[in-house]
Amino acid sequence: MSSPPSPSPTRWFKALRRTRLGEPCLKTYPLECVDLLRRARISFQAGRTLKEDFRLAQLEALVRMLEEHECDFVDALGRDLHKPRFETVVFELIMVKNEALHAISNLKKWMEPQSVEKNLSTTLDECLVINEPLGVVVIMGTWCSPVQMCLVPLVGAIAAGNCALISPSEYTVHTAELLHRLIPFYLDNECFHVILAGISDMPEIVELKFDHVFFTGKHKIISKHLCNSLLENKHICPCLGNREEGNKIAMAAARTLTPVTLILGGKNPCYVDQHCDISTTVQRIAWARFHNAGQSLMAPSYILCHTDVKPRLVQALKCCLMQFYGPDPRESRSFGRMVNLEIFNRTRELLWRSGKVVVGGQVTEAEKYIAPTVLTEVAESDPIMQQEVFGPVLPILAVNDVDEAIAFINKQEKPLCVYAYSTNSKVISKLMNETSSGSFCSNDCILQSLMVALPFGGVGACGMGYFHGRYSFDTFSHRKACLLRSTRFECVTYLRYPPYEDRNLSLMTWACSLSQKSQGWCQIL
Repeated sequence: MSSPPSPSPTRWFKALRRTRLGEPCLKTYPLECVDLLRRARISFQAGRTLKEDFRLAQLEALVRMLEEHECDFVDALGRDLHKPRFETVVFELIMVKNEALHAISNLKKWMEPQSVEKNLSTTLDECLVINEPLGVVVIMGTWCSPVQMCLVPLVGAIAAGNCALISPSEYTVHTAELLHRLIPFYLDNECFHVILAGISDMPEIVELKFDHVFFTGKHKIISKHLCNSLLENKHICPCLGNREEGNKIAMAAARTLTPVTLILGGKNPCYVDQHCDISTTVQRIAWARFHNAGQSLMAPSYILCHTDVKPRLVQALKCCLMQFYGPDPRESRSFGRMVNLEIFNRTRELLWRSGKVVVGGQVTEAEKYIAPTVLTEVAESDPIMQQEVFGPVLPILAVNDVDEAIAFINKQEKPLCVYAYSTNSKVISKLMNETSSGSFCSNDCILQSLMVALPFGGVGACGMGYFHGRYSFDTFSHRKACLLRSTRFECVTYLRYPPYEDRNLSLMTWACSLSQKSQGWCQIL
């Protein structure tokens, strides 16, 4: 089915003018959201998204949107997060384009039915696994990576043949408004919608029934009273994406039998061994921790540093931050700001109440600025070790060996990421095999969460489900088992029918014993 006609040139330029001038965008009210979901449901039921050509056209249009409006996205993220152009282009736009282009290249193969192994009784039958789209899904993005975490899951939803409602975070208002304005001019107007919902409208909106909920990181904050009210009424709660709220989402979704993917935050440990290249190690850790002003789900949360290397590590961090951001990072065009005063105040409090500042520590409330900060003499009981930190603060704790680091990591909740720096392959293998986490990376940070060929997701308290590349396609697909049988061989399969005779049971037991080693089930069926 062909896509709807493109908007008229007048409407197109009007939309561009609004986007660039930053005119306020109307929020999506509950009744409007009901209508959007109804339209998406009708389109899905009509089979609009099933054809390969349709999916390819939507993915190609998404790529065009990012290419044609690169400057608009840079401007929006600059206004929301003071995000440098480099970070926006590389870690937001290129990330999404890579995902879309990968899906375009592999979509035909992903959509093909998959044959499975046959046995003697199914030799003349077809045994297939077919990927079916789930239906209408909702994708809730995070403010940490507001473009990437909205559109990368959307790529998977489109490739799998779903309709989708996208809900960007209210924290990054300019990015949310940009997505709200641009997506209707590129994607099918009946199948894909951006909703900008106010907190007060949530009780009505969450009454809607979706076929999958994809929730990434910190999204929106609502009152505890409202959240409890939503749970009592068996609704999905789109609240603050920490562990506690992730539990509430999972509980509420379970009550309504709605499948969920939760990509939540956590404390991501980073072990630095005494055998490592300090210069390279420090550069990679500092980049990962302080890009986007430390507002990242995947950044290392703290360093477990071998005692012998700690002094050199701290000194190297001082030199590295000077090299990255100059003597005053506040003046650097490469350093961002906190998304809002709430996150700023929370990070500042954790900073002031934990450890000893050896680098940075300066704050400017009017600019929501916190300098890249390194803390030493940090205790496990300090506030900064007890809570998630979405800011440019890096605590360092000393350990005597890798076994102590592993014991420390395993005492905590399972993290989203574990990082290890060492030139000793045995140390790397030990950390990888003796800790559990959503992902693992040695001698670098974050990159494992950006690769289309690797699944990215949480385990335990840091989330459930995964995405990226083929894994996104699978997340938004139902894998339907199909056995296409004929009516031949009834002269054998009649043995399974009543009345049950001992002779029939003996024959089936004999056949089963012959097939156990290779098939694990009675071939005579």
